[in-house]
Amino acid sequence: MTIKQSLPLVISCLFVGCASVPQADSINAQKAKQLAPPSDGNAAIYVYRSNSVVGAALKKDVWLDGKCLGETARGTFFYKEVLAGNHTLSTESEFSPNHLVVNAESGKQYFVQQYIKPGVFVGGANLKLVDDAQGKKAIGEYTLAQDGNCSKPTVSLSQ
Repeated sequence: MTIKQSLPLVISCLFVGCASVPQADSINAQKAKQLAPPSDGNAAIYVYRSNSVVGAALKKDVWLDGKCLGETARGTFFYKEVLAGNHTLSTESEFSPNHLVVNAESGKQYFVQQYIKPGVFVGGANLKLVDDAQGKKAIGEYTLAQDGNCSKPTVSLSQ
Protein backbone atom coordinates (compact mmCIF):
# COMPACT_ATOMS: atom_id res chain seq x y z
CA MET A 1 0.00 0.00 0.00
CA THR A 2 1.43 3.36 -0.96
CA ILE A 3 1.47 6.43 1.26
CA LYS A 4 -1.16 8.04 -0.96
CA GLN A 5 -3.46 5.05 -0.51
CA SER A 6 -2.94 4.75 3.24
CA LEU A 7 -3.30 8.46 4.06
CA PRO A 8 -7.14 8.44 4.22
CA LEU A 9 -7.01 5.48 6.61
CA VAL A 10 -4.50 7.19 8.89
CA ILE A 11 -6.49 10.45 8.93
CA SER A 12 -9.77 8.67 9.68
CA CYS A 13 -8.17 6.82 12.60
CA LEU A 14 -7.25 10.16 14.17
CA PHE A 15 -10.92 11.16 14.32
CA VAL A 16 -12.20 7.93 15.83
CA GLY A 17 -12.37 7.89 19.59
CA CYS A 18 -14.20 6.30 22.44
CA ALA A 19 -16.37 8.17 24.86
CA SER A 20 -15.78 7.63 28.55
CA VAL A 21 -17.85 8.37 31.62
CA PRO A 22 -16.87 8.50 35.30
CA GLN A 23 -16.77 5.11 36.98
CA ALA A 24 -18.41 4.31 40.30
CA ASP A 25 -16.22 3.50 43.27
CA SER A 26 -14.92 -0.05 43.49
CA ILE A 27 -17.00 -0.99 46.56
CA ASN A 28 -20.32 -0.17 44.84
CA ALA A 29 -19.11 -1.78 41.61
CA GLN A 30 -18.21 -5.02 43.37
CA LYS A 31 -21.56 -5.05 45.20
CA ALA A 32 -23.54 -4.50 41.97
CA LYS A 33 -21.63 -7.27 40.18
CA GLN A 34 -22.62 -9.80 42.88
CA LEU A 35 -26.13 -9.80 41.37
CA ALA A 36 -27.65 -10.30 44.83
CA PRO A 37 -31.44 -10.43 45.11
CA PRO A 38 -33.02 -7.03 45.76
CA SER A 39 -34.36 -5.99 49.18
CA ASP A 40 -37.87 -7.10 50.21
CA GLY A 41 -40.57 -5.37 48.17
CA ASN A 42 -38.04 -4.17 45.59
CA ALA A 43 -36.84 -5.18 42.14
CA ALA A 44 -33.38 -4.63 40.66
CA ILE A 45 -32.89 -2.93 37.31
CA TYR A 46 -29.59 -3.15 35.49
CA VAL A 47 -29.14 -0.95 32.41
CA TYR A 48 -26.07 -1.63 30.31
CA ARG A 49 -24.52 -0.56 27.05
CA SER A 50 -22.58 -3.16 25.12
CA ASN A 51 -18.92 -2.93 24.31
CA SER A 52 -19.67 -2.62 20.59
CA VAL A 53 -17.61 -0.20 18.50
CA VAL A 54 -20.84 1.07 16.90
CA GLY A 55 -21.36 4.52 18.38
CA ALA A 56 -18.27 4.19 20.60
CA ALA A 57 -17.61 7.94 20.41
CA LEU A 58 -21.10 8.75 21.75
CA LYS A 59 -22.27 9.16 25.33
CA LYS A 60 -26.01 8.69 25.86
CA ASP A 61 -28.19 9.66 28.83
CA VAL A 62 -30.50 7.23 30.60
CA TRP A 63 -33.36 8.27 32.89
CA LEU A 64 -35.45 6.19 35.28
CA ASP A 65 -38.99 7.47 35.84
CA GLY A 66 -37.97 10.80 34.31
CA LYS A 67 -34.95 11.35 36.60
CA CYS A 68 -31.31 11.10 35.57
CA LEU A 69 -29.82 7.66 36.06
CA GLY A 70 -26.61 8.54 34.26
CA GLU A 71 -24.66 8.78 31.06
CA THR A 72 -23.46 5.65 29.29
CA ALA A 73 -20.42 4.86 27.22
CA ARG A 74 -19.53 1.50 25.71
CA GLY A 75 -19.04 -1.26 28.25
CA THR A 76 -20.78 0.48 31.17
CA PHE A 77 -23.83 -0.28 33.29
CA PHE A 78 -26.05 1.13 36.03
CA TYR A 79 -27.79 -0.63 38.90
CA LYS A 80 -30.88 0.63 40.70
CA GLU A 81 -33.26 -0.95 43.21
CA VAL A 82 -36.86 0.17 42.71
CA LEU A 83 -40.18 -0.50 44.38
CA ALA A 84 -42.25 -3.14 42.63
CA GLY A 85 -44.52 -1.67 39.94
CA ASN A 86 -44.26 0.03 36.57
CA HIS A 87 -41.09 2.00 35.87
CA THR A 88 -40.14 3.90 32.73
CA LEU A 89 -36.60 3.86 31.43
CA SER A 90 -35.76 6.49 28.84
CA THR A 91 -32.73 7.13 26.68
CA GLU A 92 -31.77 10.08 24.59
CA SER A 93 -32.04 9.63 20.88
CA GLU A 94 -31.54 11.87 17.91
CA PHE A 95 -34.79 13.84 18.05
CA SER A 96 -36.68 12.74 21.20
CA PRO A 97 -36.22 10.21 24.01
CA ASN A 98 -37.16 6.56 23.56
CA HIS A 99 -38.97 4.87 26.44
CA LEU A 100 -39.27 1.33 27.79
CA VAL A 101 -41.77 0.45 30.53
CA VAL A 102 -40.72 -2.34 32.90
CA ASN A 103 -43.37 -3.94 35.12
CA ALA A 104 -41.01 -4.74 37.97
CA GLU A 105 -42.04 -7.56 40.29
CA SER A 106 -40.75 -7.75 43.85
CA GLY A 107 -37.63 -9.93 44.20
CA LYS A 108 -36.81 -10.01 40.48
CA GLN A 109 -33.90 -8.66 38.47
CA TYR A 110 -34.34 -6.94 35.11
CA PHE A 111 -31.64 -6.42 32.52
CA VAL A 112 -32.04 -3.68 29.93
CA GLN A 113 -29.65 -3.15 27.05
CA GLN A 114 -29.14 0.31 25.63
CA TYR A 115 -28.05 0.06 22.01
CA ILE A 116 -26.92 2.62 19.47
CA LYS A 117 -28.77 2.88 16.18
CA PRO A 118 -27.97 4.91 13.06
CA GLY A 119 -29.47 8.38 12.81
CA VAL A 120 -29.87 11.11 10.25
CA PHE A 121 -27.28 13.43 11.84
CA VAL A 122 -25.93 11.48 14.81
CA GLY A 123 -26.52 8.02 16.23
CA GLY A 124 -29.58 7.55 18.40
CA ALA A 125 -30.18 5.07 21.19
CA ASN A 126 -32.93 2.70 22.22
CA LEU A 127 -33.60 0.22 25.03
CA LYS A 128 -34.65 -3.43 25.13
CA LEU A 129 -35.26 -5.95 27.88
CA VAL A 130 -32.92 -8.94 27.60
CA ASP A 131 -32.99 -12.38 29.22
CA ASP A 132 -31.23 -13.05 32.52
CA ALA A 133 -28.35 -15.06 31.00
CA GLN A 134 -27.44 -12.33 28.51
CA GLY A 135 -27.83 -9.59 31.13
CA LYS A 136 -25.79 -11.33 33.82
CA LYS A 137 -23.00 -12.04 31.34
CA ALA A 138 -22.87 -8.36 30.34
CA ILE A 139 -22.83 -7.10 33.94
CA GLY A 140 -19.95 -9.46 34.71
CA GLU A 141 -17.91 -7.99 31.86
CA TYR A 142 -18.75 -4.28 32.08
CA THR A 143 -17.96 -1.39 34.41
CA LEU A 144 -20.39 0.29 36.82
CA ALA A 145 -20.70 3.94 35.82
CA GLN A 146 -21.16 6.77 38.30
CA ASP A 147 -24.81 7.74 38.39
CA GLY A 148 -26.31 11.22 38.26
CA ASN A 149 -24.44 12.63 35.25
CA CYS A 150 -26.87 13.56 32.45
CA SER A 151 -27.00 16.39 29.93
CA LYS A 152 -30.34 17.32 31.52
CA PRO A 153 -31.55 16.18 34.96
CA THR A 154 -35.07 15.16 33.94
CA VAL A 155 -36.92 14.05 30.82
CA SER A 156 -40.58 14.12 29.87
CA LEU A 157 -42.23 10.71 29.88
CA SER A 158 -44.79 11.66 27.23
CA GLN A 159 -44.18 10.38 23.71
